[in-house]
Amino acid sequence: MFILSLLLLLHLLPRTASSQPERPPVRFDFFGEPVELSLDKVSFTDYDNQLSEEAIQQFFLSISAEDYEPVINELLMYKKKYQLDDWLYYQLIRKTAQQISPKAANYYRYTLYKWFFLSRSGYDATLSIAGDKILFYVQSDENIYNIPSHTKNGKQYVCLNYHDYGGNIDFVKTRFSAVNIQMASAKKSFSYKVTHLPDFNAGDYTEKEIGFSYNETDYHFKIRLNPQVKTIFANYPVVDYESHFNIPMSNETYRSLIPLLKRQVKGMNERNGIDFLMRFTRYAFLFEADSRQFGNEKRLSPEQTLLYDQSDCEDRAALFFYLVKEIYDLPMIVLAFPEHVTIAVKFEKPVGTPIIYNGMKYSVCEPTPQQKDLAVGQLLPTLARTPYEIAYAYTPATK
Repeated sequence: MFILSLLLLLHLLPRTASSQPERPPVRFDFFGEPVELSLDKVSFTDYDNQLSEEAIQQFFLSISAEDYEPVINELLMYKKKYQLDDWLYYQLIRKTAQQISPKAANYYRYTLYKWFFLSRSGYDATLSIAGDKILFYVQSDENIYNIPSHTKNGKQYVCLNYHDYGGNIDFVKTRFSAVNIQMASAKKSFSYKVTHLPDFNAGDYTEKEIGFSYNETDYHFKIRLNPQVKTIFANYPVVDYESHFNIPMSNETYRSLIPLLKRQVKGMNERNGIDFLMRFTRYAFLFEADSRQFGNEKRLSPEQTLLYDQSDCEDRAALFFYLVKEIYDLPMIVLAFPEHVTIAVKFEKPVGTPIIYNGMKYSVCEPTPQQKDLAVGQLLPTLARTPYEIAYAYTPATK
């Protein structure tokens, strides 16, 4: 009888297991790369309360009771595998949170999931609330502009979701209070430096023709651009010039542009080649101030400047800097005037009236269109007596 009962039990066990199949893992595309996360192994943590510290504390206790360690390890594995800088890793966290709790369905819950994943990944992230608003901050040691930040225990915390409120919060009238939750392992500082872009699918690129005239010859270049670059930098803040000017191009865009420009300047002397790059940057795009195009200050990366039909002086300076660095790799300085930014390049022999910095002579190369067609070595006349600062000095590693 015992053996018969045991056989019956063994017969029934597979049917019991098969009656409750596991949910499939969460899969999605991250800028051309496949991502699969074991979110099926954890229960959904809801947040349907009014915004309060007590309710957030309860959410934290509930989600902390779930075993998210495998999911966090998978996210960090993708960070390493795809060489994601912190900003790109945050985009991966945003997309993960969107898969679990869509932003449009419950903004508080979506934000709390982002905060939880970033904190569990080791980053020092905090929350502040006021009325129906929740702000999500991360500790960063870098100079970040045009978004709210505050200092706590001598450390700077920068807001990651200010754009969700239209950049329109009166911090004098709206007093935020910090949510007192600490994770012992969340100690890392967040960096906004972007040193690597994703390897996008080739099929996601579009072809754009860019033209300009140089020495009475018309040039027309067809380059490959990926609109997803706009998505990556949609909410990217204003960073210092060193971080801004060194944002790379994606591989496909680089391969479609840099070798082409190298062929064009081959056979030119250094001065003429840089003059060619200066005039390409100056005349291949229309000028538009950030306030008109975006409503606020926004510094475009070199690839973004190629994507947009219009750009301002900072955007062109970044593109020109990038082209000179990739093709000639010469020392350069960034001249920041109160209302203008331009570049000066160190030639073997200076051209025009040089800018002297640290004992070296640099020649101004104006990459933004002006009323006067400025040559290499000529500074905009209206800036001749205007004070400026050297906002960034680039020195090639081999020079």
